Amino acid sequence: MYRSGDGGKTWRQVLWVDENTGCSDMDIDPQDPRWVWAGMWDFRRLPWTFRSGGPGSGLYRSADGGKTWQRLERGLPEGELGRIAVAVAPSRPNVVYANIEAEKTALYRSDDLGQTWREVNSSFLIQARPFYFSALAVDPTDHDRVYRPSFSLGVSSDGGRSFNSPLSSGFSFGSIHPDHHAIWIDPQDPRFLVLGTDGGVYISHDRGRHWRHVGTLPISQFYRVAYDMEFPYNVYGGLQDNGSWRGPSRRGSGIRAADWEVVGWGDGFWTLPDPDDPAIVYSEYQGGNLQRLDRRTGEMKDIRPYPREGEPELRFNWNTPLYMSRASGATLYYGAQFLYRSRDRGDSWERISPDLTTDDPEKQRQEESGGLTADNTTAENHCTIYTISDSPLDGNVIWVGTDDGNLQVTRDGGRTWTNVVENIPDLPPNTWVSMVEASRHAKGRAWVTFDGHRLGDMTPWVFVTEDFGATWKRRGEGQVHGWAHVIREDFVDERLLFLGTERGLFVSLDGGESWVHFRQNLPPVSVRDIAIHPREADVILATHGRGIYVIDDITPLRYLDREVLEQEAVLLPTRPAVQAFSPLDVNFSGHGEFRGSDLPEAAPIVYHLRRRHIFGDLRIEILDAAGRVVTTLPAGKRRGLNRVDWPMRLPAPKVPPANALVPAFRGPLVAEGTYAVRLVKGSRTFEGTVEVVADPRTKHSAEDRALQHETVMRLYGMLERMTFVVDDVIALRDAARARADAGGVPRRLAASLEEFADELDAFRRTLVASGKGGIFAGERKLREKLGELYGNVLGYRGRPTDPQLRRADLLGGELDDAVATYGRLLERLEELNPRLEKTGLEPLLPMSEQEWRERAGRP
Repeated sequence: MYRSGDGGKTWRQVLWVDENTGCSDMDIDPQDPRWVWAGMWDFRRLPWTFRSGGPGSGLYRSADGGKTWQRLERGLPEGELGRIAVAVAPSRPNVVYANIEAEKTALYRSDDLGQTWREVNSSFLIQARPFYFSALAVDPTDHDRVYRPSFSLGVSSDGGRSFNSPLSSGFSFGSIHPDHHAIWIDPQDPRFLVLGTDGGVYISHDRGRHWRHVGTLPISQFYRVAYDMEFPYNVYGGLQDNGSWRGPSRRGSGIRAADWEVVGWGDGFWTLPDPDDPAIVYSEYQGGNLQRLDRRTGEMKDIRPYPREGEPELRFNWNTPLYMSRASGATLYYGAQFLYRSRDRGDSWERISPDLTTDDPEKQRQEESGGLTADNTTAENHCTIYTISDSPLDGNVIWVGTDDGNLQVTRDGGRTWTNVVENIPDLPPNTWVSMVEASRHAKGRAWVTFDGHRLGDMTPWVFVTEDFGATWKRRGEGQVHGWAHVIREDFVDERLLFLGTERGLFVSLDGGESWVHFRQNLPPVSVRDIAIHPREADVILATHGRGIYVIDDITPLRYLDREVLEQEAVLLPTRPAVQAFSPLDVNFSGHGEFRGSDLPEAAPIVYHLRRRHIFGDLRIEILDAAGRVVTTLPAGKRRGLNRVDWPMRLPAPKVPPANALVPAFRGPLVAEGTYAVRLVKGSRTFEGTVEVVADPRTKHSAEDRALQHETVMRLYGMLERMTFVVDDVIALRDAARARADAGGVPRRLAASLEEFADELDAFRRTLVASGKGGIFAGERKLREKLGELYGNVLGYRGRPTDPQLRRADLLGGELDDAVATYGRLLERLEELNPRLEKTGLEPLLPMSEQEWRERAGRP
């Protein structure tokens, strides 16, 4: 234990037992902080075993703020102790509780500041996995009310003698996720509780009778990630103690928790959709449990392999690898100590290897694991296969890595195997193989990561072979941080690599010679798995603590070579920009839940600048097939990669002000096709292209989509034309009245000006709703009719209906008539303006449409 007297700037060790013992819990008397309590825990965890308890464990007390300590023993269990939780009663600090793991685990209570203790409870709630559930809390106003988080939450109102759960009974957990590990009680309001579980954070305002899940925290722990080929594609992954899930990669209005669908049980790990039928999902949970789900019916089938007669029991890792062949369609591989293969969706399995592990008997004594409390949940299963990869170029080439440090390869589909780990230079023996990735570009190439942190080795071990493991080269030494979990090679560019470590994501553009830490909107979080979507060119990350991240479109990275990097500026290719449909979303949940960010409705423009742009103009111009500038965008000026999003819509149409709402809040989508892109940098211009395509799910023909776009643009132009007329009418009306009110204006001229202004306003009221009653009066003039038709045609990407097309013709004729009427009104100016000039006043001048566009900022 350490103490700081300056707010954490410096620390001094005040309690130490030995190298095997750490502080498991502590509490301080809130009325007299000189009294400090500490539970010291002697324990050791190795990859293949766990021991809780030893001579170093004990309960300690300090009466002088940590300067000196006394080990407490009177009334406490004799012999070796394990993990200890301790809690002082704030309202009566002489009452102290301790949950002590021992040969007989129990809850103890002291009423004399720890001088003496007595056992008060040894029920299942107290004894269940005491090294795992080790927290106590005492109500700040009632020294007899004690909270004990365990599988569920236990509450005692009689000083710990009995416990009940306000949530559930036994293993029925109600609506609160099991495995409770942390609890906080508001010292000012003991009804307010915050509970931390394996499923997140819950809040209660009535001492635990009712709970609300906190849905705003994006803190999920994904082990593995996969994808399907739907559009938009779905993401699959397994969560720590929360099953396996499937969710959309894009939605249009943010991705909600409700958009995710559970597809597997337990601690979720590998989760894979069937490539031939995405309604079939394979998922694996702890200890080798493998299942196949048919999402259409919800039917689940156990498909794990079992040993045949005369074969040894199978050893499965806590995180057993399930692998879909990249070379032979829907072939599945599954790893125990042997490698299994299935070609019929798991209904049958063939063993295609001998034991590929070290088969070390000293690392297979899981029945003895736990220490004082026996605990064998398969978390310490060892000498197992952990990672599998086959070559997309030759399905007979299969790589297997084990948790005890073997790296095996076969070149004949499993008939013979070679352990090549001894060929790897400098690697400590028996280092866990965290990922093997057979190359898509060279049959003899494989990338491998090793993870030694469980034995105290934090080195990021990354290697590559070009000759099936005969020789190896190390990559990333001194450039990447955190032990290595996963490496992936790009589908298209063999130089482009992605490495996930405990400290984040690292990217190489030159085949692993050099690496950069990717920090763009990605925290330095543990990246446990990486998948690259072959169609979308997205990089999908499974992080342990911050959920799933998607890096959108790595196409530009595939073109970043030394020649490009040395140019002053380069526009880089991107994937086609999809004008995707957005689903209906009637959801007003406020800020009560986290929503994953979604793709913007925009086409990305990506370019590389060799140096930061400081002086002069820098802009992006988008040009259509006829060479007309569609839009101009401000350009980012930083050195390196820049991305500017081009919204694939025109601005919403200008609509005249009126007393009615019209559905004209969005502009039309730009036409499908290839657009030229110009990066204008001072006097130099750099060119590229961007392609805009329809949503691949559309059933509308290209001809129907073209007619829809033509009709929308026609209505858009009609709305803008009408708005120009109305704006000009309002401007002339107000100008006429202002001149009529000017001093010294002859009475007859003033009357003529007022009459002209009234005629203009009467004409305006024939175009827009202007009656009493506000926006819900139901008045419909040309503005309202045009706006309604525009919104309805815009909202459907296919062929407009025949009535809509006829309506557009009809309203177009009405607009032509209105423009003609306005032209006749303007003839009055031929008589009024000379009279105005004669009196020394400015003439009344209507705007040109070009002048209106410039004033209104229209394209």
